[in-house]
This record gives sequence, C-alpha cells and structure tokens, in this order.
Amino acid sequence: MSSRSLNKVQIIGNLTRDPELRYTPQGTAVCQIGVATNRSWTNDAGEKNEETEFHKVVAWSKLAEICSQLLKKGRKIYLEGRLQTRDWTTQDGQKRQTTEIVMDNMILLDSAGRGGDGEGASTSYTNDDTSSKPVAKKSKKADVADDASSAEEAPVAEDVSDDIPF
Repeated sequence: MSSRSLNKVQIIGNLTRDPELRYTPQGTAVCQIGVATNRSWTNDAGEKNEETEFHKVVAWSKLAEICSQLLKKGRKIYLEGRLQTRDWTTQDGQKRQTTEIVMDNMILLDSAGRGGDGEGASTSYTNDDTSSKPVAKKSKKADVADDASSAEEAPVAEDVSDDIPF
C-alpha cells in the first residue's frame, strides 16, 4: 500500500532584504531571501487586525543566480516550493534548527521598472538543462522556473541571522 503526502508552499509577498548569494564548496549557487506576508481580519468586536509573517526562502543552482540578479528588497513576488527543516550545531556547541522554503518557481509581480530593465515590461527567465545561462524573453509576467531534480541541496555552511531591517 502506498501512502501519499504533499509538501507544497505557495506565497505572495514582499522581499524583506536583498538576496544573499553564496556558493557551496562544490560550486553550487545558493541564494537566501526573506519574504513577508500579511494577513488581515476583523475580530468579533469589529476591530481590524493585521499580522505579518516572515519566511526564510532558499533557492539553488540557476534559480539562485537569477534571484540574486533580479530581486531587491521590497519587490513583490509569487513563489512555489517546499518546506525543509535543517539541524546543525554552532561553533560553540549549541544545537540549532530552522525551517525554510526551498523555492522551485518564482514570478515577479511588480513592475520591472522597480529594479528590472526599466522598459515597463517584465522579463521571463527559465532554466534549461542545455544552457548555463538563463534565457531571456519578453512577456507580461516574469516567470522563473528551476528543475528541483537538478538542484540537489547541500547543507549551507553557515547560518544567516534573522535581522529584518524594517
């Protein structure tokens, strides 16, 4: 008997900081970003409430390099991925754990003039296995895809602090 499960995340939010691009010792690109999402509701007393959730997001391989080129603090993005929890021990022997979103796909939702090519149209970038560079073509949405099977994750060498600069 097979058991089914699903680990899928879809988020629309704003970047809380500029991307941080690094490379593993094997040369694989890894990019870490922070994304904030907002939720608002009205309680039983009629008062409006708002809550902001902060998400750690990591992209690998070509998608990581594309993220470091296109993303800037404040940009609105749609992303898809999966949740992953990592454990590690710090240099002083403390055990740490973090849960992050491993990004598989991304679409830029704001105008390209806010950090893009300035022409008012978004640029679509895709990864393909035959090219080492992303292929750029004009479209109405910027759609970035990464083949999850080609982005084998390696542990990140060091932890990034949770400083949210706003």
